[in-house]
Amino acid sequence: MSSQKEYNQTVIAEFRANNGRVKHFAVTHTPLLLLTTVGAKSGQSRVTPLAYTTDGDRIILIASDKGSPVHPGWYHNVLAHPIVTVETGYECFQARAVVMQEPERSRLYTQMANQLAGFAEYQRKTSRKIPVIALQRIDASH
Repeated sequence: MSSQKEYNQTVIAEFRANNGRVKHFAVTHTPLLLLTTVGAKSGQSRVTPLAYTTDGDRIILIASDKGSPVHPGWYHNVLAHPIVTVETGYECFQARAVVMQEPERSRLYTQMANQLAGFAEYQRKTSRKIPVIALQRIDASH
């Protein structure tokens, strides 16, 4: 766990120092964002680097945790506190996280797996149904 945490901290630092560009992810053409959530139990701010896809004006995240048998911590955080902060490298904004239901969940998961093949493998590795989360930007003018 601490090695994943250390890796994430390195990615976050590189992302913020280079306007959203992280060498490894740029080479693999993986779109990356930083998701800031409020801890479900701790109430503390948590930042997680995540690959994403888009669907119209929504950002789509997959709670795969690389095919782990349990949902990632950030997923539990958005269930408890659905208002999140998104950093794309060129902008930072608040969004509302919504867990997708079928059939939209499957459509969006397939879209991500077609974009980044690892996500197809993640679903094969676990018996849990991996959640798909849509982030809808919160319009600051409302």
